Order: sequence, then structure tokens, then C-alpha cells
Amino acid sequence: MGSTRQAALALAAGTLATPHDVLGAHPTGASVVVRAWQPGARSVTLVTDVGRHEMRPAGGDGLFEVRLRRSTIPAYRFAVEQATYTEEVGDPYAFLPTLSDLDLYLIGEGRHERLWEALGARCRTIDGVPGVSFAIWAPGARAVSVVGDRFGWDDRRLPLRSLGASGVWELFVPGALPGDLYKLAIRSGDGGVSLRADPLARRAQVPPDTASIVDAGHHVWGDERWMATRGARNTHDAPVATYEVHLGSWRQGLSYRELADVLPAYVADLGFTHVELMPVMEHPFGGSWGYQVSGYYAPTSRYGTPDDLRFLIDAFHQAGIGVILDWVPGHFPRDSFALARLDGTSLYEHDDPRRGSHPDWGTLVFNYGRHEVRNFLVANALYWLEEFHADGLRVDAVASMLYLDYSRTAGQWLPNENGGRENLEAIAFLRELNAVVYGHHPDVMMVAEESTAWPGVSRPVHADGLGFGFKWNMGYMNDTLAYFALDPVYRKHHHRDLTFPFVYAFAENYVLPVSHDEVVHGKGSLLGRMPGDQWQRFANHRCYLAYTWANPGKKLLFMGCEIAQESEWNHDASVDWGALDDPLHRGVQTLIRDANRLLRERRVLSIGDCEPSGFRMIDGENADENVVAFARLDGDDALVCVANLAPIPRTGYTLGLPYAGRWSELLNTDAAIYGGSGMGNLGVVEAVAEPFRHMDASADITLPPLAVVWFGRG
Repeated sequence: MGSTRQAALALAAGTLATPHDVLGAHPTGASVVVRAWQPGARSVTLVTDVGRHEMRPAGGDGLFEVRLRRSTIPAYRFAVEQATYTEEVGDPYAFLPTLSDLDLYLIGEGRHERLWEALGARCRTIDGVPGVSFAIWAPGARAVSVVGDRFGWDDRRLPLRSLGASGVWELFVPGALPGDLYKLAIRSGDGGVSLRADPLARRAQVPPDTASIVDAGHHVWGDERWMATRGARNTHDAPVATYEVHLGSWRQGLSYRELADVLPAYVADLGFTHVELMPVMEHPFGGSWGYQVSGYYAPTSRYGTPDDLRFLIDAFHQAGIGVILDWVPGHFPRDSFALARLDGTSLYEHDDPRRGSHPDWGTLVFNYGRHEVRNFLVANALYWLEEFHADGLRVDAVASMLYLDYSRTAGQWLPNENGGRENLEAIAFLRELNAVVYGHHPDVMMVAEESTAWPGVSRPVHADGLGFGFKWNMGYMNDTLAYFALDPVYRKHHHRDLTFPFVYAFAENYVLPVSHDEVVHGKGSLLGRMPGDQWQRFANHRCYLAYTWANPGKKLLFMGCEIAQESEWNHDASVDWGALDDPLHRGVQTLIRDANRLLRERRVLSIGDCEPSGFRMIDGENADENVVAFARLDGDDALVCVANLAPIPRTGYTLGLPYAGRWSELLNTDAAIYGGSGMGNLGVVEAVAEPFRHMDASADITLPPLAVVWFGRG
């Protein structure tokens, strides 16, 4: 460093990158020099097991030192006299780095898959001394210090040490405790200082406050049985019906623990197999619904602590419900307390705005070509799966990651090295993400929200795919909702909207989503999009749900749709539970309960979700009568779905069936219990061995108006 005075000046200026070279205890032959950095202190005394030693000022305001005539370093503390009190504190500069050479190597290579165990704030005991280690990756910083409520918000007081070319800064602070508020003061190359939330903080303040909070989880899991068997519930042939939830507006004002008392039981009662939680990662603006994440490793504190979220997930598992978390690796907000230009440089984001700025959302795009950034995201995925027992991740806005020209016009984007529009670095990241996740946890679900025709989204990485387990079928949702929104008199001219999704139904492993995106921004509720008078609107709503539940593909339904909520979703209001006072709304809820029960009981409804051999079209050309019929097959078992999407009852309707014999009416959306007129087939029909429309058998049935009927063998 040159001299103690120079060190004092650098400490006072907040520019010393190697404070351990000066501070702490340093043997010098037959003596030991101990230096303390305590800005603002009146005096500092070195306290050892054998005595107390007054420390003298050593230059500047805050540097103190004492020379001990001994050859070994004793255990010691500092007694620090402030203006109104005296306290004893440990010396942060008495400890070796808390990251190993292997940690630093893996971080540099972008392969530290348990990054949260190296960076961030970690409670630990070193040499019998309890405290918290702080570490951050900020290679462009000139200096970094930790500030907080326990150790003052003075950015000069606790400088971290640079761990060289790794770009990591680190410090162990004795006496720091869980619950302490902190931020990292980062001095950039131009000398400016910004106070930042820890990128790997495990807990954050409730917005609009932005400090990080030291956290040490203590939840004792009770979901061993679930974790041991969940793989069978997440496979391509398993029944999957997911209830999508925004925790803040399912029932407003409830904490994670209060939700655990009611939400798992509700989901289980309706027969859903999974829930999907809209992003629970910390975010500054509630109106983003969690899709602009500022704390990737911290559950939002709006509803409680990280252990409270674990308690909720545990409750879901003990109720037999899987938990999928919505995850956003495509972009992040520009808030100055978070990731944006963290160390004064474009660190997490791409430096060129043509690749690093998102035109739709006003956010920044991750630099997927940087090892450490990919590592941050891949490790984050593992973090939620391992630390919170999540059963899968739904990856948001994959299309925006895949294309360099996504929402950009000519001149606003840069082609890749081959001159194309594909984001090769993002593609490599997604493949790495899925390979690592499935390599560690083959029993989870990785689901892509991908809205284009990108090939092989759910094909394995080794087969040149992106490696996801499932993909949202946005085409199905768009086409079928467009059809159902039409007055039945016009539907015959748009029959292909209903049948075209069958053409590509098995191109990917699909989820059929009726998500939050379909019931906001003026689109109206699902019920609100249905045409006709009140009876017809509810009949159409029931038809859409039953038709979708019979289609090949996993199912997803946003909260409120299961009770036919009238108004579109408002994140500042609860689901309209009062609607259940109306029998028509209760009827829709009963329909979903019965459809989910049949989905779980009838293997034929799920075994062929991703295999074309389990599907046969029976009647796809009857546009004039607005009728569609198809069969789901599993060996000798079969389920036939026939939809009459006109408000006209049809008696004596000849339906082709795959087998002769007795068929039972398993579900009829016109049943009185659901709010319908009660027209049907008295429970059973007899099919005769008379071929009809490429089927080996046929039966004359009754088709109620605006109704979907499921028939099963036996």
C-alpha cells in the first residue's frame, strides 16, 4: 500500500480495494500490528484474553493501531467508544476469504451451480465466531462496501476485499445477524457511489423500500412423500390440470401462511393437480405482477418471509398439489437500486441497446453471452427448485429471448454472427438451463411460454431442441377463443379456427393455457368474451372449458375462470367470490371439479397428450351444424368428445364411435347441475357395429344446445 497514512486516506475516500492488506492483525517478526477501521470513533481498545491495549490513531479519521510484542496473533475484539456509548465488536478483517479457489474458478467459468452458497449474504460461524459473509460479483467496481442498520449506512466503514480477476468482492462481518438490513455501496470507475440491493439477497424489504435483509431459513419440510413420488405426476402422460394464481389478488390481504390455510384445500377440492404461481420473486412495482424482477433470489416480502413461502409450498405438497413457479430470465427493470449497471458498467445487461434494451417493456435484456450472467440465471433456477421445493418453472417470454429482432424494426437490431435474426447466445443459455435442471432434477417440469413456431422447443437438447419439457400452445388458445367469441350464426365460416389446432397438436408437448394474459388489458373475462344472452354466455363458457379439457395437452386455467367471473382480472381486487351466490357461477365451478376428477380417473384423457397415436378425429368437417367430435384412445379404452356449438338441440344425431357396445355419458355441460337445460342421453347410448365416418361403429345420440358431451366406454 505504500504507507499507513496512504491507506487511511484511501479508506476515508472509500477507494481501498484490498483493506485486509492494511487492516486486521499482521505479524512483523517478533511483534504483531493490529489495525482497526472505525470512522467517527473517539477511541478503540484492543481486547484479548490476557488484557486490553489502547490503540492509537494512525492517520485520518478512523484508523487505529497497536503493536503487540508477541509472535502469534491472539483472539481479539475491539472496544469502540462512540459519542454516546461503547460497544465490543469483532474484527471483519481478521478472517480469511469465505470463497474457495474452486468457488472463484467455477464463477469465472460460469459453472457454479450453487452460486447462492458462494455469493450474497450467508449466516455462518467461522472459528467459533458467528456472523454473516457478504459477497458480490462486481468486476467493474473500484471499491465495494457493505452498509446497513447494524453497522451504519456509512459507505466508508466496511469495505469489502477484491478477490482479484474473479470480479468478486467479499467480507465476513462478525456479529451481523438474520434480520439485519443491508445494501452494497458500489463505487464505480468514475468515482460515483450507488447503494444497491444484493443481487443474491435471499430476502428484501417490503416495497417501496429496497434494502436487502440477511436471512437464514429454518423451515422443516414435511413433504418427503411428495418429493419422493412427484416424478410420476410431472410426466408427459400424467394428468396435469394447473390452476394459475396471483397470490396478491386471489383473496386480497392474505399472507403466505394465511394462504396456506385456504388455497391448497380449495385447489385440491376442485381437483387441480398443480398450481402455477405468477412470479413470487421480489419486484418493485406491483402493477408488473412480478414480471419485472429486482430480486431474483428473494421471494417478495409483500406476503411474508422466505420461510413463509416455504410453508405455503409445503402445504400444497401435503395436499397433493404440485407447485410451478413463473420465472422471468428474459429481462429486468432499470431501477437504480437493483441490477441495472450494477458496478457502473453494463454488467448483467448487454451493452448495446439494440440487444440490451427491451422496446416493449422498457426493461433491460440479460447478456446471455457472458458466463457469469448465464451462471446467475441457471443457478437461480436450481435455487427455486432446491431451496423452495418447486416442482417446475414456467419460463416467461421465451420468444423475446430467441429473436434479435423481437418487437424491433429495421435498424433497431443487430444480426448474429451468421447474419441471422436468431439470438444464438440466448439459445445456448436455454439449452444449458434445461440440460442442467433436468440433469439434477429429472422429476420436474420446465415449461416454455413461447408464442412462435420455433421448432423443437420441447425436444431434448441432445436432439437439437431447446430442452423444455412442455410448451404453452398459444395458437390453440388464440384460435379457439376467437371462434368462441363469435355469435354461433357466424361460426360455420370460422370452423377452421376450431379444428386447425389439431393439425399441430403433437408438434410439441403442449400445455393448453387459459392464462391471466387472456383476461386483462380490456380483453374482458373469459365469460365476458362469450356471445349471446346470459344463458348462452354461460353455456359457451362451459363448452369452452369442457372442450379444452378433452383436447390433447396439459391444462391451465387462471383463477376466476373456474367460477365464470364476470369482470376481467384486476390485480388490486380479489376474485369475485360473491359470484358463487349465483347458481350459474356455482355450476361452472362444479363442472371444473367434475372435469378434473374425470381427468385424474380416466387415463385415456392424459396418456396420449403428447402422442398422436392416442387421438382420432371423428367429425371435423361439420361446419354447417357447428359440430366437432374426436376420440381419445388408450388400448381398448376410449373417450369421445362431441361439441355442439350452435344453440340448437340435435336429436337422432348419428355419431361415429370407435367401438360397438355401451357408452356412458360421462360429462354433459348442459346438465342442470352445471346450469344447463338438462337435455341429454339418459346416461347411456348403445353403439352398433355400423361404420360411420371412418369409425367402426355408430350411435344415434342427442346433442343439447351449446353443449359438450363426453362419452366413455362401459
